[in-house]
Amino acid sequence: MASKAFFIMRLNDHVQYLKRIDAALKGQNDFQGTDHYQCKLGKWLYGEGLQEIARMKNPRAKDVFQSMLEPHERFHTLGKQALAKQQIGDMEGAKQALTELHTYSTLLSNKLLELDMME
Repeated sequence: MASKAFFIMRLNDHVQYLKRIDAALKGQNDFQGTDHYQCKLGKWLYGEGLQEIARMKNPRAKDVFQSMLEPHERFHTLGKQALAKQQIGDMEGAKQALTELHTYSTLLSNKLLELDMME
């Protein structure tokens, strides 16, 4: 079974990715984002994550895990949209994508915290 700290580490990976997107939108770095398979959370979700979740005692863990896949993909799509809109000067569009990105970020963070509280 994954250690309790494991889900907090995945949460931290997610938060660090979001910070890189935010910094890029502020012109502080040239981060272009990745697809949802290439980030640390994605590598776990589409790698060893399912096996780790299957070993958990709580039967809801698999449902929570599965419910992260689509929002995680959408999170990455929105990050790239925000960066693309900023590059073409559509600051309002970038702001809207960023707002939605943060909504998905909160959803994913809550799911990781929910997994962390399960046995």
